[in-house]
Amino acid sequence: MKLYFITGNKGKQMEAKEKLSKINIDVVQKNLGYPEIQADSLEEVACYGVKHIQESFDKLFILEDAGLFIDGLKGFPGVYSAYVFHTIGCKGILKLMEKTSNRKAVFRSIFAYGQPGEKPVLFIGECPGTISETEKGSNGFGYDPIFIPGGKTRTFAEMQTNEKNNYSHRGKSLEKLMNFLEQ
Repeated sequence: MKLYFITGNKGKQMEAKEKLSKINIDVVQKNLGYPEIQADSLEEVACYGVKHIQESFDKLFILEDAGLFIDGLKGFPGVYSAYVFHTIGCKGILKLMEKTSNRKAVFRSIFAYGQPGEKPVLFIGECPGTISETEKGSNGFGYDPIFIPGGKTRTFAEMQTNEKNNYSHRGKSLEKLMNFLEQ
């Protein structure tokens, strides 16, 4: 089965392809772009994206929205994670955290499965963890160099894709999507 992943992020596509290949799904990256509305939740952003894509694309597809929610920053950057990353990056987040001892955080991922004329089906994954004191590792993308999943000592950027998929928010939401697609 061919499933289009609507994303411009090659790292996300690689993670999805690695995970879904286990059930013989060919994940094909399609960078159609869609407006990411300013909303209060990842679910709202994902549902809006599906509706927008369905207007011009008539194949089975998935899209994903994710966010890093940091306790010591009152949930920031949250739904604005992509914008914040492109604006201040990991270094900026670490700078903002200099005066807080609460380094708890959670990564959230929402995969939306879209098909022509149908409401999206959402799959949610979370990974609790902490924000490191410094950037570590060269794998992955985004906030991976500063996020340490709960119970681990290394950042996502210090892990290979298959190991990261075992713990990550995206890996967990992809697992739920896999179960749905197998039925």
